[in-house]
Amino acid sequence: MIPPELGGLRLDKVLATLFADYSRSRLQAWIMEGRVWLDGSCPSPKQKVRGGEELKIEIGELPEVESAAAMAEDIPLAIVYEDDAIVVVDKPAGLVVHPGSGNWRGTLLNALLHHFPQLAGVPRAGIVHRLDKDTSGLLVVAKTLVAQTDLIRQLQAKTVCRQYLALVYGQVSADGRIDAPIGRHPTQRTKMAVVEGGREAATRFTVRERFSDCTLVQCQLETGRTHQIRVHMAHKGYPLVGDPVYGRRKHLSHLLDSFPRQALHAWRLGLIHPSTRLPMHWESALPADFSLLLDKLRETQANVA
Repeated sequence: MIPPELGGLRLDKVLATLFADYSRSRLQAWIMEGRVWLDGSCPSPKQKVRGGEELKIEIGELPEVESAAAMAEDIPLAIVYEDDAIVVVDKPAGLVVHPGSGNWRGTLLNALLHHFPQLAGVPRAGIVHRLDKDTSGLLVVAKTLVAQTDLIRQLQAKTVCRQYLALVYGQVSADGRIDAPIGRHPTQRTKMAVVEGGREAATRFTVRERFSDCTLVQCQLETGRTHQIRVHMAHKGYPLVGDPVYGRRKHLSHLLDSFPRQALHAWRLGLIHPSTRLPMHWESALPADFSLLLDKLRETQANVA
């Protein structure tokens, strides 16, 4: 039976929530193969549910590595906040959020299952949004299905505040807003790009500090597309320092060239608490590598001046 609180969502998203141990592409394939029944009929992936329908799914055979992905692992976590409904985690750079191709173990999901065993009963171990592997910063995790559904709806309604600090190449002259659809790159399928017919995507950015070759900007997501800030800033002509996918091939200085990851940190998170309905927000200090890079840039700029 589909929980009433999932009413209004597309079937593929409902399955991704209820059967989080399986990849979304695999679940969509099972729908297309006729392995999923909604009130006795075979639906399409985009069909919206009302809530309360009878759901049946014939689970196909899975590769052994994928079926073993959702295992608890003793991986340290920086817990910023915790109560009966949610957990806020400060994710370090280098930690993958969810198991997937090439990263079936050692993820945030595996760590959450170790620290909070009850999350085994919540789809995706309560994860409702992601950060790229090499992006650091704040993530909220739901500890119950009710909290997870509420947070997903807040994300869909664009009421969750997600602010990032990013160091980008070039002199950003003024604050601005990028409203450009994002989809798969037409020829490089592992990349995202601004493309006609892509999904709506909007990012606001504010200048925080300028250096000779780069600018520290604060970015606020209005939507949550894959690689959104990285794609939007590169599209604007200001790729992120250290970005191996969307960044510059020829860098402007050894200092910037030596930074080993995209200079992107999710520093502020705000939302309405799923249970109390009170507004809450958290902030995360820049990690040591990002902070050290800024200190060196300030020192270099002071010496030039």
